[in-house]
Amino acid sequence: MGPSRVRLAGWGFRHASRRAWAVRDVDLEIEPGERMLLTGASGSGKSTLLRALGGLLVPESGDAEGVLTVDGGLPDRRRHRVGMVFQDPDSQLVMTRSGDDVAFGLENAGLPPERIWPAVDAALDAVGFDLGRDRPTAALSGGQKQRLVLAGALAPRPGLLVLDEPTAQLDPGGADLVRSAVARAVGDRAATLVVVDHDVEAWLPLVDRVVELLPSGGVVEHAPGWAPAPLRFPSRRPSAPAELLLTAERAGYTHRGSSAPALCPTDAALSAGRTLAVTGPNGSGKSTLALLLAGLRPPTTGRVVAAPPLTAGLRNPARPPSRWRAADLVDRIGTVFQQPEHQFLTGRVRDELSLGPLRSGTGATAAGRLADELLERLGLSSLGDANPFTLSGGQQRRLSVATALATRPRVLVLDEPTFGQDRDTWAELVALLAEQQDGERALCLVTHDAAVVAALADDVLHLGVPAAVG
Repeated sequence: MGPSRVRLAGWGFRHASRRAWAVRDVDLEIEPGERMLLTGASGSGKSTLLRALGGLLVPESGDAEGVLTVDGGLPDRRRHRVGMVFQDPDSQLVMTRSGDDVAFGLENAGLPPERIWPAVDAALDAVGFDLGRDRPTAALSGGQKQRLVLAGALAPRPGLLVLDEPTAQLDPGGADLVRSAVARAVGDRAATLVVVDHDVEAWLPLVDRVVELLPSGGVVEHAPGWAPAPLRFPSRRPSAPAELLLTAERAGYTHRGSSAPALCPTDAALSAGRTLAVTGPNGSGKSTLALLLAGLRPPTTGRVVAAPPLTAGLRNPARPPSRWRAADLVDRIGTVFQQPEHQFLTGRVRDELSLGPLRSGTGATAAGRLADELLERLGLSSLGDANPFTLSGGQQRRLSVATALATRPRVLVLDEPTFGQDRDTWAELVALLAEQQDGERALCLVTHDAAVVAALADDVLHLGVPAAVG
């Protein structure tokens, strides 16, 4: 049927649990075959708009206004015309074999069996996936998984391809491969492309238009040659030598039943007043190391050792952090998970921020005051009564960082702390982290973000992919 035409006129959407509109007053025409980059501040409604284009906003999920059509019809009647790729490829992989995963959507669409495998092979070729149909999906790197998900979205030959931060969780090499795969896949303009990504500069050569969603409602289109403002780095303070707080000594981890290590034996040291950045490609074990250092998982080889300044006041200071009581752990080591929604425990943003301080013995008044300060600092004040699970990805990430800071622990272990941020919230978040470099705390940042490494890191630990995994 060819590439899709998209039209929005006075369109807006408000989620069922919110008073404020997620997005409003959008007037936009996207011509068939166009490639458009959609930008906007964190929380401006980009993901909401993309889900609407894919027909995923059912009536009971909230209130819509205005007009939104894909090929002249309502999006929920055009789902077969839309291919979608989200931030986390694991959330979209459904089969254990690569070829079967691409074939899954075609089989559900009722394509005759004799046409399925030629379509699968064509989609795999279009994204440069050359590992074969039989490659187990569990053995793929992050970039390979995302290219496979992209192949699955392209196999039914959609008229509209919608990408929601498809490179956000990938190392730089994997992100380059995905962008190249997208460029190759839409090179013939047989599909209209709408992509959201905070890495604006990397997508500019691949798109025709840049449209920005405004937090106050409406859109603005940027002229050809437009470039975003440069990132604002905080001022760096010299880091004086200080006491050692936490070490990993040949610490490694292998999942039960697996022959390949998730993390090879690794040494790391976290000292007060210094920031360690852990970098490396997808599959190198960065998040696993973060879990070991945070005391949330015991290593299967080696050990994690807390130094006396971190164990002061513990009943059994010789125990490793993975055997500490939860209350002792939260007071000493603050953690941000790679998936922020995995650590939310309450139904209200303000309660989420107060929970840690209250458990640590802080009075209700002081805990509430601290919560309000963090909400204001990270641009979340208007969302204090919202459910954390209804926030945008960037807002969830800022909330998870704030909860880690709330108890003022001596050690902070943060997995991709700047994920999903626009330039202004990135700068505010990095400035807040820079304030933690005060000589009392040790920071460990697991990140693909080269800018945050340049802004904050005193030391860099680069991990390689274990040979058995590569």
